[in-house]
Amino acid sequence: MDRRFPAIAEQMLLIERELRLQGWWSARSPSDEALASQEPFAVDSMDFSEWLQWILLPRMKFILESDQPLPNASGILAMAEMVYQDRPAESRGLRSALQAFDRLISEARVASL
Repeated sequence: MDRRFPAIAEQMLLIERELRLQGWWSARSPSDEALASQEPFAVDSMDFSEWLQWILLPRMKFILESDQPLPNASGILAMAEMVYQDRPAESRGLRSALQAFDRLISEARVASL
């Protein structure tokens, strides 16, 4: 197990917490078609917060629980900054959590080199 898994798991919980605090957490899953999007961040079929909830968090949970290799890179903060550019104060906590997530993924890549 990668020694960063616990920190990444904690960061995922913080991302979920921020989505819930802002009211961006949904009880209803997007359609199967939306979830099957091949576009980066599923921009053609769902909101960024939906992508975080229904794509990123479940995929990362699977990776951690099945001891799979971490992604080589993460640039999720850059997308969040674009999406929430008109809501900087409202999205501050989420962007902070995503920045820490990106950093942890980058550290994992550097450590494995």
